[in-house]
Amino acid sequence: MEGYGGSILYINLTDGSFKKLGMTNKFSSKYLGGEGVAVKIFTDHVNPKIDPFDQKNAIVMAPGLLTGLPAPTASKTAFVSKSPLTGTIAESIMGGGIGAQMKAAGLDAIAITGKSKHPALLLIDDDLVRFENASHYWGMFTRDAAKAIKEDYGDFVVATIGPAGESLVRYACIECEDRQAGRAGLGAVFGSKNLKAIAIRGSKDITVHDPDRLISLALRWQETIEKSNAFIEDTKYGSGEFLEWVNAERGVFPTRNWKEGVFNERKKIDPYYWAPRYAIKNKACFACTKSCGKLFVVRDGPYAGTVLDGIEYETLYALGSQCGNPDIEALARANELCDQYGIDTISTGVVIGFVMELVEKGLISEEELGFDCRFGIADAVPKMVELIGQRDGLGALFGEGVLRISKTIGRGCEDFAMHVKGMEPPAYDVRGMKGMGLGFMTSSRGACHLRSGFYALDLTGKFWRFSGVDRLSPIGKGEAVKLMEDFMMVYDCLGVCKFSRGFFKIEGFIELLDAAIGKSFTEEDLLLIGERINNLKQLFNLGAGIGRESYRLPKRITHEPIPAGVSKGAVLTVEEAERMLSDYFTARGWDENGFPTKEKLAQLGLG
Repeated sequence: MEGYGGSILYINLTDGSFKKLGMTNKFSSKYLGGEGVAVKIFTDHVNPKIDPFDQKNAIVMAPGLLTGLPAPTASKTAFVSKSPLTGTIAESIMGGGIGAQMKAAGLDAIAITGKSKHPALLLIDDDLVRFENASHYWGMFTRDAAKAIKEDYGDFVVATIGPAGESLVRYACIECEDRQAGRAGLGAVFGSKNLKAIAIRGSKDITVHDPDRLISLALRWQETIEKSNAFIEDTKYGSGEFLEWVNAERGVFPTRNWKEGVFNERKKIDPYYWAPRYAIKNKACFACTKSCGKLFVVRDGPYAGTVLDGIEYETLYALGSQCGNPDIEALARANELCDQYGIDTISTGVVIGFVMELVEKGLISEEELGFDCRFGIADAVPKMVELIGQRDGLGALFGEGVLRISKTIGRGCEDFAMHVKGMEPPAYDVRGMKGMGLGFMTSSRGACHLRSGFYALDLTGKFWRFSGVDRLSPIGKGEAVKLMEDFMMVYDCLGVCKFSRGFFKIEGFIELLDAAIGKSFTEEDLLLIGERINNLKQLFNLGAGIGRESYRLPKRITHEPIPAGVSKGAVLTVEEAERMLSDYFTARGWDENGFPTKEKLAQLGLG
């Protein structure tokens, strides 16, 4: 098949068996690749009611359709499983080179079930599939494990978990080449299967329909990208380049466990301050031509020796403003520890900020923690990461995530427990961004900015088909969020970075797909595929018992207005949230409880 590897590999870790089935044109036409293919395989094989740590739970990884091909910023690989953090179907998208190696090994997806008797390394070398004993890698940091596996086996690309995944921290991630499948705890699913790592090496050619045209399109798009202001700013300062603007001009940068919407002590966590001082070179995802990562190095002081790829916008919030932490070096060290232990920086930072508020309210004592952990104490942040990564003392509870911590502590702390469906939220104070607030509610994996990408509309007032968007109004957001979710799903099927959405829009994909696989799609064709996959995920979540009540926003968002800054007084009320949610269900063709109608399923070919 042009543009595809051609096979799907099914692995059973319990008995070490595997089989390959061919990718078909019918399947690829309905689900494209990447997340679409992974969601379809996963929902076909997993009972929604299963415990995420049951060995019958599957984890499916699939490179985007354009991953491994000469398409600008197309490097992404989707991981899909039932999340131990949220109990929903969840995807996590990674920019490491593992997906391109899969395609070069002839694979469009790998579906893994079962549980190995001992720590295992799954080794794939073109058509060869082997299961190696990984006991001597168990307990290693992600960076050390990947290095050791390469030294033992050669130039494979390695995706691995760290100690946090092994000890089932519910927001553990999967790491590959300093890129992470960060959200929803899919690293803990690896750990529950005793799967330490997957190493892949492929050498096969990927045939495309019109290689000369594909190269020509890639060069044309690259020229467009390099002329844009976004390219210039992102490659200088990374994804955090608009941190100052979000604070000063929009007032929606969550601060101190979302008590505030502006971080006044932000000077040194702003990339305009730290990039010239600490970044020694740019870094990029595999084959990406818009390198927005930075190799950040601390040379002196208590955190000397810290080296990491970062620091991304979301992490500047989570380990910075969310904790009241203005110290960029302590933040960098905490980021590095998250990467090494293999835990999601967003959930980790939100947990730490939540614990800081628990300490300040006297619900957890300094004696119980073993150190002072209040807002603004910078060195408490890396200490907390180690506590969580090792699941030491209270770290065992903190590794469960904000929802479960709040249920354990009780005494009213549920009122300031920041999560939706158990997922800790990213860096957009949705009291002043109501469309993004709806996006948090409707995201299938919980509070997430990437499922809808609606922050682009709320922050600027215009994007793609939309203009004049009022970020403080709930009106019209249901249909808009639905469309954006379907649009963003196309990105995750193709494996293209969403930081390029300002260039391609959806029309740019049509000619790339024609050159890659020789099929003509319209914009509406692609949006229908996105809608189909979003409905499949909804059906799974309904089967898992995720009802309308699970969509609720945290009480702090619905009852406590932003206290200062440009968005002072903004709040997203329960009534507004319910109205937007009903509008969204209507736009989706779902009933008031979120069940797709028979007509909608028939329209999508799912009936």
